[in-house]
Amino acid sequence: MTEKKFYEIGQRPSEVILHPAGDAPLHRRRLPFTRRHWFKWRSRLNAKTLEQERMLADKRPLWWALGLLALALAAPFLSNPMLTIAAIFCIFSAINVLWTLIIGTAGIFSLATLAIVGIGAYVSAALNVYLGLPWPLMFVAGGLAGLVIGGFLALPSTRLDGLYYALLTMGFAEICRVFVQQLKPLGPQNGSINNVASFIPSDWQLQRPGLLLGFAGAFVILLLALLTFRVVNSERLGMLLQTAREDEAFAEATGIDYRRARLHVFLISSAGLGVIGAFYAQFYGSISPQVFSLDQLMLLFAMIVIGGLGRSEGAVIGTAIVVLIDKGFLNLGPIRILLVAAIMLGVTLFLHNGLAGAREQFRGWRRRKQSEARARRTEKGGEVMPEEAIEIADKQEIYYRRFQKRLRDRLKALITPELIEEHRQNPLGHHSDALSRVLNHFRRAEVADKYAIMRQPEAFHAYKIVAFSGTRGAPPRLVDDRTYHDINEAYHAVFLLRVNDLMEA
Repeated sequence: MTEKKFYEIGQRPSEVILHPAGDAPLHRRRLPFTRRHWFKWRSRLNAKTLEQERMLADKRPLWWALGLLALALAAPFLSNPMLTIAAIFCIFSAINVLWTLIIGTAGIFSLATLAIVGIGAYVSAALNVYLGLPWPLMFVAGGLAGLVIGGFLALPSTRLDGLYYALLTMGFAEICRVFVQQLKPLGPQNGSINNVASFIPSDWQLQRPGLLLGFAGAFVILLLALLTFRVVNSERLGMLLQTAREDEAFAEATGIDYRRARLHVFLISSAGLGVIGAFYAQFYGSISPQVFSLDQLMLLFAMIVIGGLGRSEGAVIGTAIVVLIDKGFLNLGPIRILLVAAIMLGVTLFLHNGLAGAREQFRGWRRRKQSEARARRTEKGGEVMPEEAIEIADKQEIYYRRFQKRLRDRLKALITPELIEEHRQNPLGHHSDALSRVLNHFRRAEVADKYAIMRQPEAFHAYKIVAFSGTRGAPPRLVDDRTYHDINEAYHAVFLLRVNDLMEA
């Protein structure tokens, strides 16, 4: 005898399920300085096997861990050019993740991201070259410089918003570039600061050990940026700003000072960008005015647009695509910039929130198409389709709908011109057996969308047909604007509407 093979349906096969002991306590580790956990588990009791199950409710941290682990393990096997590209990807990903905090979480459309990075790099590099500041303290100097500039730029954000603030910050970045180029102590170097101390030993520069160490430092910077994003976006500041994003007037009425929360997020991100600027100067061993250029800013903006605004995974995905095209296909020349522009245009036209939101958009489109196909295959109020049955917890609903389907099929056969004429002549009198069956079925219908007659206040013998909403407190809706001056005529009109719904069901 062959053994039956059962196929699992629904989302259960794709779930990450553990089977812990039912009497064992649940220990969950939290992120440092937060109340959030590394992974979001949901405990439940399987009704069929009676086993305790622990399901991963949010798989995004798992994909993040696997992706970052794969990048770290693949780095030693990459060639020297690809290792450099991977390090650049980590640096720009960290910048974009913190920029996402400013634009997405705080809602401040700032274009001074690279300006803050450049100022942090210049301040830390100048202190190192001209004053002998050790390279570990360069991160502190860069962070303080970013914090000061962030506080300076945060003041106009309370007065300006949207396009005006974006133009202000873009002008600030251009002023920084011109100022650095015309600074007299940096004139012979064309505005650059060279021979900056680095965490990479001088004899390892441009060598395999130095490239690996540079990638390791960039990878740590990316991890710190992601941790900052998780702590800020998922904790109190992020929750306050999410509430204010829905309705600022409501947030202000409930005592939420969302303006102060925005400033705090802007200052935290600016300090982080200053630290990245110090790392940028150490990684390259120099810093030039190119960091303030509009070209770099537009490439950074393309990364955000392609990946998706407001999500850390969008910032990383967009950065990976743009950096791979810009740095990995140098032999294409200017065509690679056109390729980035074409990708950005395509993403803008066909996706709602970048590549990071493509999955949700595809799921919404698939659900819509499934609903349309289901509506074409099934009849209104008819039997349950197989794909619907797995979503209904109370199976009695399936049998009830099946019974109602068969009952309606029998009643449809009773609807004849003679039966309609009988009701028209005598809506409230004694009826035949067939008409009584049909009317009893109409009387037992659900309250929602059930037709009724409403007397009009302007005339005693004036009636209109309404349909009940089925919701307590919600008034009925008018079916049409026709007014009936005979109560029997109104009864027959209601009967015809119910017959029409029955024949279409």
